[in-house]
Amino acid sequence: MKARYKYRIYPNNIQKTALAKLFGCARTVWNDSLGYCNELYRQGEKKPSNGELQKQFITQSKNTKHREWLSEVSNIPLEQSLNDLHQAYQNFFNSCEGKRKGKAVKPPRLKTKKSRQSARFREGGFKIEPHKVYLAKVGKIKIIWSKKLPTEPSSVTVIKDSANRYFLSFVVEINSETLAKTDNLVGIDLSIKTFATFSNGKKVEVPKPLKKKINK
Repeated sequence: MKARYKYRIYPNNIQKTALAKLFGCARTVWNDSLGYCNELYRQGEKKPSNGELQKQFITQSKNTKHREWLSEVSNIPLEQSLNDLHQAYQNFFNSCEGKRKGKAVKPPRLKTKKSRQSARFREGGFKIEPHKVYLAKVGKIKIIWSKKLPTEPSSVTVIKDSANRYFLSFVVEINSETLAKTDNLVGIDLSIKTFATFSNGKKVEVPKPLKKKINK
């Protein structure tokens, strides 16, 4: 079973500039590919394969004047951006065909730089150290290990949220915990005067944070 472990990081000004370039390049590759796929759809043609999109909008784009700056960042997160686009399309197609349960999935949308920014590195694009994490073409970034990683991560996503905070989100493989079987049952009644009353007689009082802090 896969799980995510998220940690706060503190890049310096040079690294923030490098990350801004990285987010912009990953966003450009996504938007260029998505715009091309949408145009093909309007013409009644099929979506190209993920490999064809990577060749056209990463490899070939680097050799053009208006996209040569894609070479300034690592190639790994650019490829992962198109992998994510491919997965987004697969989720949309499966949802339309009824192969995916749950709420209907909308088609992929263009990304903007006004909201949350992210870029993903797979193995080979990052390296973990005691107090820092190395990201390819970004450098060694200071990290706060709030908890220990259970296993070696398979990928890491660098994130900048709307509050200009930076995080690393690691994907790790963990063993699912099986809870012991029990025949004990309990009913719970929620109300206003008492937060919860259990069928075994136990009561949970309503939390009153304002009353407790009013004097302070």
